[in-house]
Amino acid sequence: MPKGPVVLITNATQYVGPASIQRLTRDGARIMAQDDSFDDRATCEDLVARYPDISLMGAADASKVVDATIALYGRLDAVISNDDAPAIRAPLESAKLDDFRTGLEAMMVRPFALAQAAVAPMKRQGGGRIVLITSAAPLRGLANYTMYAAARGGANALALTLSRELAPHNILVNAIAPNYVANPSYFPPSLLADPQALAKIERNIPLGRLGKPEEVGALVAFFAIGDCGFVTGHVVPIAGGWA
Repeated sequence: MPKGPVVLITNATQYVGPASIQRLTRDGARIMAQDDSFDDRATCEDLVARYPDISLMGAADASKVVDATIALYGRLDAVISNDDAPAIRAPLESAKLDDFRTGLEAMMVRPFALAQAAVAPMKRQGGGRIVLITSAAPLRGLANYTMYAAARGGANALALTLSRELAPHNILVNAIAPNYVANPSYFPPSLLADPQALAKIERNIPLGRLGKPEEVGALVAFFAIGDCGFVTGHVVPIAGGWA
């Protein structure tokens, strides 16, 4: 078994999970990947075929996933909250509170729970890293996407606040805030295969193209296991100049 840093990533098959796993593996990390879909054997077999040393866990609360990671590897160097929820387009007067609550649970409560579960073992071992994958949407605001932007904005605030609380314990907390990055959650291949839809999307991006998942994966690896021991308390947009 490799001897690199131990990284736990949630919602591993969605958002920027696949690209993050690819880069973290390349850089020598030992990975516990959590995803509700791992309760399906076929999904597990596909990922293990590509990454033989990866460890997988299906649906479970944050404390159980953290405990399982430490039981297997003996430590936990970084956690990556890659949680997502649909970006529902809804003017304020027609937005549904149940949709808002669902988004808050996925994009604020789950990252909070993951950080909370990881803090005690990280303190005991003398440090660690917490990386939240959020969104650039709240950095500028996004009309008719109030529910999504508000939930992501809360996660950005969580990263900033936790960075101050946990810095004395050598626990670094940063958020990566993508927008306009090709990924299965928000810009699936079926959408990008439409030339007119793609052209409309790219007109909003100063760089004139969608970001690559691998570009986010590189930043995830930098914050999770890279040489950045004096970097904490940042929300970094990766959005081609849009934010």
